[in-house]
Amino acid sequence: MALKCGIVGLPNVGKSTLFNCLSNAKAQSANFPFCTIEPNLGVINVPDDRLQRLVDIVQPQNTVPTTVEIVDIAGLVKGASKGEGLGNKFLANIRETHAILHVLRCFEDDNIVHVDGSVDPIRDKEVIDMELQLKDLETVEARMQKVAKQASIGDKDARKQLDLFERVKSALEQGVSARAVELEDSEEVLFREMQLLTGKPVLYVCNVEEGAVVDGNAHVERVKAMAAAEGAGTMVIGAGIEADIAELEDAEERAMFLADLGLEEPGVAKLIRTAYSLLDLQTYFTAGEKEVRAWTVKAGSTAPQAAGVIHTDFEKGFIRAEVMKYDDFVTLGSEQAVKEAGKLSVEGKEYIVQDGDIMHFRFNV
Repeated sequence: MALKCGIVGLPNVGKSTLFNCLSNAKAQSANFPFCTIEPNLGVINVPDDRLQRLVDIVQPQNTVPTTVEIVDIAGLVKGASKGEGLGNKFLANIRETHAILHVLRCFEDDNIVHVDGSVDPIRDKEVIDMELQLKDLETVEARMQKVAKQASIGDKDARKQLDLFERVKSALEQGVSARAVELEDSEEVLFREMQLLTGKPVLYVCNVEEGAVVDGNAHVERVKAMAAAEGAGTMVIGAGIEADIAELEDAEERAMFLADLGLEEPGVAKLIRTAYSLLDLQTYFTAGEKEVRAWTVKAGSTAPQAAGVIHTDFEKGFIRAEVMKYDDFVTLGSEQAVKEAGKLSVEGKEYIVQDGDIMHFRFNV
């Protein structure tokens, strides 16, 4: 499932360093703006302890984790909506993503230049927001022009579209991102089709120095207050520390390093899981002697839709799904034990897949 999270932010906030830690793709990283010109793409395994637990029980020949795509997008600058700093290209890259990881510099370091000369994550956030909002305003106004005539002569569908466009335009003109506009259920599809840059879900990632990775700092507190007012999430991570962790190949050495920092796991592991959740994704499993595999589905997917992730024929010829709950499987220790305990359920086309389900599909084509 090619759903992507885009990493955005001003130049020199630590985006590429963070991306390198996430994907081990070794994107170029340097102390000057526009180091990243083309977006780097990483297909990243989603850490999931449940998969390893299933592997320990089943002992399969092969194991396949689920993945998420992360795109490192070059640093935006003031004026990007008008093409400044290769802005049009960068904005197009953001448009192709489905959610945004907005990296904010929350550390002081005189050796790393800031494009505006000082550290202020709220100001930086507002610079990015304004550029994205200005570009969205162009998009909305163009859509309004297309439907205005039909709406004026009584076309009901055009009138509904225009109503939505006017509400979004009003928000953007007030400096409010499109994601904050309240939508009716009937407007969801049209809103998504607009591919608005500020309509995408966002997570604010506070990049801090080593001493602030556990408790944060004053910059982080300001970001958290801002994000809470927006209804968005925040996460604290030290990109420099994560780079050091990524270089440690010995598991015991890595665990000791994390313990010294007061961390239970690398921050990137939590960030990957958070990105997965931000994309509204969840995992189901298939488990057999040949393979234990994690599969990605959108939250709310039906059993046939989940089957279609494996192969389109599975969805077309779907008959039923045999479902075991992860906790039941782990507690009882085998598929046979789950069956004997009466814990295996047979589900039809209307079944909504739950995160962690272990599923077998019956189909006929």
